[in-house]
Amino acid sequence: MRVSICAVGRMRAGPEKTLIDDYMTRFERTGRALGLGPARVVEVDDRKGGGMGAEALLLRKAVPAGAVLCTLDERGKVISSPDFADRLAGWRDAGRQDLALVIGGADGIDPDLRAEADFSISFGAMVWPHMLVRVMLAEQLYRAATILAGSPYHRV
Repeated sequence: MRVSICAVGRMRAGPEKTLIDDYMTRFERTGRALGLGPARVVEVDDRKGGGMGAEALLLRKAVPAGAVLCTLDERGKVISSPDFADRLAGWRDAGRQDLALVIGGADGIDPDLRAEADFSISFGAMVWPHMLVRVMLAEQLYRAATILAGSPYHRV
């Protein structure tokens, strides 16, 4: 199952990008034998300042056709890492070819796009910078692959 992180905004070179690249590489290496990956980050940028509606149009274009649409949103469900791994495995085992994990802009995800989601995840009640959410999501993808592979990386 191919994985796309579709996010508003451009990541500049720096520690966050280095971490994302590292975790995405780890995910691909670990996930390949499990039928997970390849993984990519697709960035969209609303240069005209059209707000959430314009961002939603760009995000929809970034999502592969037929993909499971999973948003990262404060209204989403807070789940454990093993539950996230189980969800990934469930989508994969159901024959889904693509998963799109969508991160909105500074104002969040357009309500219409949010309503289209198959699932929505929250990283808790706190608000996180969007670039850190990308890092946290990349790490959770890698962690999910290690859980499914039976690796000791994840400790309960």
